[in-house]
Amino acid sequence: MSDNLKDNSKKLKSLRQEIDKVDDSMLELLNQRAKLVIEIGKVKKDSNHAIYAPEREREIYERLLNNNHGPFPNHAVKNVFREIMSTSLSLEKPLKIAFLGPKATFTHIACMQHFGMDSDFMPQKDITDVFGEVERDKADYGVVPIENTTEGVVSHTLDMFVTSDLKISAEIMLEISLAILNKTGNIKDVKKIYSHPHAIAECKEWLKEHLPNAAIFDVSSTAMAAQTVMDSPDAAAIASEYAANLYELKIVERKIEDHLNNFTRFLVIGKKSPKKTGADKTSVLFSVKDSPGILFKMLKPFAERGINLTKIESRPQKKKAWEYVFFLDMDGHVSDKKVSEALKEMEGLCSFIKILGSYPKGEK
Repeated sequence: MSDNLKDNSKKLKSLRQEIDKVDDSMLELLNQRAKLVIEIGKVKKDSNHAIYAPEREREIYERLLNNNHGPFPNHAVKNVFREIMSTSLSLEKPLKIAFLGPKATFTHIACMQHFGMDSDFMPQKDITDVFGEVERDKADYGVVPIENTTEGVVSHTLDMFVTSDLKISAEIMLEISLAILNKTGNIKDVKKIYSHPHAIAECKEWLKEHLPNAAIFDVSSTAMAAQTVMDSPDAAAIASEYAANLYELKIVERKIEDHLNNFTRFLVIGKKSPKKTGADKTSVLFSVKDSPGILFKMLKPFAERGINLTKIESRPQKKKAWEYVFFLDMDGHVSDKKVSEALKEMEGLCSFIKILGSYPKGEK
């Protein structure tokens, strides 16, 4: 062995020993953190505080990212600490999260992105069941889709807020990347395609170019599509890459969606609203009696105070023909003076108003 190779071998061994020391230190610190978490859990239980505090999580992420000088990248810092905090929460009490299932749907992926892997995820058949599990205290929180950048609003979720007393605790922004999956990984074997109608619509141009003769079938979710084709060598599913791992399928092609920057927004629903973080959003639903200029009058209090309205959506009332419920998202927290004043002024014009919650803004 040459002197140069010997030197490199010694240097590599020395560096690996340094890494081992760092790993041991990290392990010791993780256990110190875990002991503190257990103590915090006892204090929370004695004082009836909520175990999950999204405002505290945001505070931790912001501090860590501001203090990170690299070379470890910020997105990796967030991923690592998401799992640390998920495990920490499980030491206090494993969180039960109801979501629109089955497993490997994008709602499931959003759950894992937000809560980490150590929560107890409970798939539900429909959005009504997600609300029901949380309302009956069978789940601590629920996660439901609310809107997609290409396919628009999820009307069922909006309708549920009219009758439910649950609050919005957080929002999750998830980039939707679709793949085509089958048993063989060969596009020539694909004669039939299964997926959710929204996913099919998002890949319309790709399908037209690459699989123009394939028969297309709608199913209830992208994960259900993956389940459907598990034992069909001539069929493929449009689903997430995660579904390929879960259902033992191969990826024929990644990123087949027609539009880049396709995001779905999800809401975390629970019984309590989080505290102010300084980067918050407030959601409200209201109804008004139809009269000339009424919508202008409703929105004027926000314009006069410089409050940014990020969304307004109308839904027909189920009990009265030609009357509507409006859903409004705005920047700011309900405890902000401008927001509270605007809402109070708005209330005087409403036949019905409900504040759905103030919560930390989701990050793309």
